Amino acid sequence: MTSVWSSAGRIVTIAETGIRRLPFPVSLLTTIGFTIFVCSFGYLVIRLSFGWAVLFPVRFASECRLLTMLIATMFAAFLDWPPPLLPVAATLSALVGGWLVRGSTAVPATGWVAAVAALLAVDALTQQGGSHSPARLAAMRVVVAALSVCPIMSLLGAKRPQHGVWQLIVATLAVVLALPAASATLIRPGSFPDLHLLARWFLPVLVLVGWMNFIGTRRWLAVSLVTAGHLGLLWPLLPGVNLATAVPQTWVDLLSLAAIATGGLVAVTQAVLAGSRRASAAGPRSLTQRVDGCFLPLRETLGAAWALRLAERFDTLASQRGWPARLGFRGLEVGGDPDDTAWQRDAARAAEALFRRFVSADWLQRHGWWEGVETGSSGLPSDEAGQKGQ
Repeated sequence: MTSVWSSAGRIVTIAETGIRRLPFPVSLLTTIGFTIFVCSFGYLVIRLSFGWAVLFPVRFASECRLLTMLIATMFAAFLDWPPPLLPVAATLSALVGGWLVRGSTAVPATGWVAAVAALLAVDALTQQGGSHSPARLAAMRVVVAALSVCPIMSLLGAKRPQHGVWQLIVATLAVVLALPAASATLIRPGSFPDLHLLARWFLPVLVLVGWMNFIGTRRWLAVSLVTAGHLGLLWPLLPGVNLATAVPQTWVDLLSLAAIATGGLVAVTQAVLAGSRRASAAGPRSLTQRVDGCFLPLRETLGAAWALRLAERFDTLASQRGWPARLGFRGLEVGGDPDDTAWQRDAARAAEALFRRFVSADWLQRHGWWEGVETGSSGLPSDEAGQKGQ
């Protein structure tokens, strides 16, 4: 027992020595909590990669306890609030979120989120070190603001086939918004960026557009936290605020980063739990279950704008072809004879064609589109595969 305690003491001593060499102050408690937090994220990635009930057969209630412990550990890790760790948590949330939405047109948006979070970590380290002037910090804030609206813009163009080219437009917008920072740094060194009044209004308006896109979904809490933190980071750039006297804003930035990191973790937790419920609900599915099983996750991923557009297109086809079904914001509503499957096959093919504008076949398979449906070697339902081969 003595040797065990002595070994533990040496490990703690080594850890404290390494912690003192970090470029920002952080306690041993924070390091231990953040390490547990990162390991928990790794555990979740493994669970998602190899299946919820294959590698680690744990019941759903245990998953809820695990995710609750993960979030609680994150808060314990930030007891002394080292700002650079908060953007790191947001970056991890973005990377895991990108893996969760793989196969959809929302993946580029998660890449923009990860880039913004990494830049926020650099910004936090810069402020922590105190080695830069307020003018340099103001220029960095303009760049952060320019990149921070890119995920919102990316989702607004998230429809195939133009979603790839759309990212060039998003990047161009970021460059235009960041031009005042480049001008102040390269042409007028030591001066503050001169942000145009239109840009000062455009930034918060676009943030509110992103909030309205998700406030009606199950991600309302996560998007509200992220929006509050986003507006906090944009505060020095809002209309009527003097940028020269507004930076640095240590406590506002701290609370904003905490809100963004928490919102990201809440969104990832909701997505993970939704995936767990889908895995436990395997078996034959009706048309309503198939459509809702894909439409509702797509609504949570892309927001209300594209969900309503997709529902509008489906309802137009339903009216033209006489289907007793309507697709609303909350899912598919079916009337008529439940044993009449002729129109249901036609409606399923139309719904799949609409879904494929935003997601891949692998995404549909993960969300149970073909669950309980006889499929051919191509992965399509047997009747659809036969028609495709004719």
